[in-house]
Amino acid sequence: MNPTPEEPLEAELVDDDRLPAVVETRPAHTARDHELSDDAREAIEDSIPANTQRAYGRQWETFKEWCTGQDRTPLPATPQTLAQYVRHLTVTPSKRTGRTPAPSSIEQAIAVIRVAHKAAGYREQPDTEPALRILKGYKRRRTEAGTRKRKAPPINLAKVRALVLDCDPATLAGLRDRVIFVLGFAMMARRSELAGLYLEDIREDDEGDLTIFIRSSKTDQEGEGAEVIVPRGVHKDTDPVRVVRAYCEALTERGITEGKLLRAINRWGQITHDAMSGDAINEMVQRRAARALPGGDGLVYTAHGFRAGGAGEAYKNKAPISAIRSQGRWADGSPQVLEYIRAVDAREENPMRGIGL
Repeated sequence: MNPTPEEPLEAELVDDDRLPAVVETRPAHTARDHELSDDAREAIEDSIPANTQRAYGRQWETFKEWCTGQDRTPLPATPQTLAQYVRHLTVTPSKRTGRTPAPSSIEQAIAVIRVAHKAAGYREQPDTEPALRILKGYKRRRTEAGTRKRKAPPINLAKVRALVLDCDPATLAGLRDRVIFVLGFAMMARRSELAGLYLEDIREDDEGDLTIFIRSSKTDQEGEGAEVIVPRGVHKDTDPVRVVRAYCEALTERGITEGKLLRAINRWGQITHDAMSGDAINEMVQRRAARALPGGDGLVYTAHGFRAGGAGEAYKNKAPISAIRSQGRWADGSPQVLEYIRAVDAREENPMRGIGL
């Protein structure tokens, strides 16, 4: 009986020399396959946020300069070169701060060197194990010496009000700085997000709140953007709707109706076409905080304090952690927002509070 197509056929083994020759063909890459046009290279670079590019660029240039001075090769670097560089970082005070760098800064330097090697085709190079062992010992010695991780103090609601009261609403700088304080707090914004806002990104919605489109964010790897709702407030000096409206009306009077929201203002109170950078925003916050906040001249307040303070105040107001995470655009699973919340619990839910001491 002939087998049906569904039945397996019994096959006779055949000698290898009777089988047809199978030629394995692999496409040979030419030099052209490894070329990248200037346009494509620029497109790759554009995918990396500008502030990240600047930070990475500084780190890589510093490493190359050190290698030149030490008669070492930066690319490809050996594990020994990387380890020696990390050792150098752990014992060399910064010219700016007079202190040796934080472990997180050294971790970033190692990551930048690895990224540069990967981009040049040297994957998994250099081996980081010796360098990380040096870094581990550095962390332990810092802890034993009583050095703690420096954290910018959170800027809570009371401090936001104090900062806003330090601003003269009769001046353009005062109107602008109020916007930075109020939106930074209500959006739990990164300073780069504030610097990236355009006038076209902000509108008053049908509910009377602000709807703000954030074009670029640290956790928005796909560049999709995000909309954030900022509810109207109850106090005229800190109501986000009224604060933003007053500033935008002042810009309109000066013929500015589009482009960057936050702009530089010169010493004569004249607005310029230059947008404020994240660093400029941070410097302004530090300057105002030193004058307006109790102990502000001794504490290093930064623009990041609005992000931490906004999360803490929302948690005290019984907002769900998921809502706080969404408002502040923290990545799913990020432990950072929990750190801000734990700081609130450590005080509000302290087991010794009210015990009668």
